[in-house]
Amino acid sequence: MPISRRHFFLGSLALPAFAAKKPPARPNLLLFLVDDLPAWVLGCYGNKEIRTPNIDRLSQTGTRFLNHFVCTPDAAPSRITFLTGRTPMQTSGPGLDKILGGLSYEVHTQDASTASGFIDKQSASKQFFLTVTSSRLMAPYNDVSQKYRDLYAKTTFEGYTPDPVSPNANVGREMLGDIVGNVRKYAAALSQLDAEVNTVLAALNQKGLLDNTLIVFSSTCGLLLGRHGLWGSGDASRPVNMYDEAVGTPLFWSWAGRVPALATQVELVSSYDFVPTICNALDVPAPAGLCGRSYLLMATGKPLPKKQRWRSTVCGHYQNTDMARVERYKVVLRDGGKGPNELYDLNADPREKVNQADDDQFVSIKTSLGAEIAKWKQQYS
Repeated sequence: MPISRRHFFLGSLALPAFAAKKPPARPNLLLFLVDDLPAWVLGCYGNKEIRTPNIDRLSQTGTRFLNHFVCTPDAAPSRITFLTGRTPMQTSGPGLDKILGGLSYEVHTQDASTASGFIDKQSASKQFFLTVTSSRLMAPYNDVSQKYRDLYAKTTFEGYTPDPVSPNANVGREMLGDIVGNVRKYAAALSQLDAEVNTVLAALNQKGLLDNTLIVFSSTCGLLLGRHGLWGSGDASRPVNMYDEAVGTPLFWSWAGRVPALATQVELVSSYDFVPTICNALDVPAPAGLCGRSYLLMATGKPLPKKQRWRSTVCGHYQNTDMARVERYKVVLRDGGKGPNELYDLNADPREKVNQADDDQFVSIKTSLGAEIAKWKQQYS
């Protein structure tokens, strides 16, 4: 017998399914957009040591994207791209706050620790767009409760093998002196965030708004946590980096009656696709001049038209550094290709340890992905 999302969110052990009731055309929008959360630290993306049961359960109620990348591995500019659809090279334009405000949504941003208070004041008579943020996952961890610190007091993180400190380590270098100790603190902060996510969802359920709310969970940037001998995100190194741990972030959609439960998508999607997708979901025009594309069909489990196949490349930009990534390869160019540059064969080298940028065997790959970067920058600067 099908069960509703509310039963699954509140701890039912049964697999989630959605009732047949058709939702209203325009739902509330609840966007969890936290900082410094790479996909690889969540249980739903394979982590076995950090406890995130509520976030993992949320991912099971909808579609989880396995290859989601931010345009910029830095929280502030990345958030702008998420909420406007514009690349860091573009001038500002209308964002989701203005688009949804024009549809009479109440628009608000709250920290994860206080977001339930906003929801408690909502009713079914007026739609809202709530962005839930959190910056707790980056040191210092002064506001993390002791009970979450205690969860990891004896955890050795045996499955975690950080790399030797990189000579080009920059922001967060001081954290590399005690990797396991600082990963314990990070894990505690993440588990506390996980509990806060559950509190927000419980408030939504208590108000009777769960079934008419589109929930999206993602992050503005990743975190290296000792991988590659670095701690932070893009600015953890000098020059800045575009490692998958820094640009690969979680993304899942949960929407009663529209998004299937327990679904996954493997196509490469970017943070600059979010605004076009939300506009598509709400049946309003997306702003002109965006490089992103709606992935709504994929989120809702429907096939793409044969003549509109999904693109194979995502691009990124941060300071003097550009990235083009396809399923198998990633190219990172600095100063317009003057270097230092990087090229990785992600099938043979998924942790990006062996730079093939100067290997003649990869010249054609480097040239073709370099051309993708040039085209992207020319069109969207």
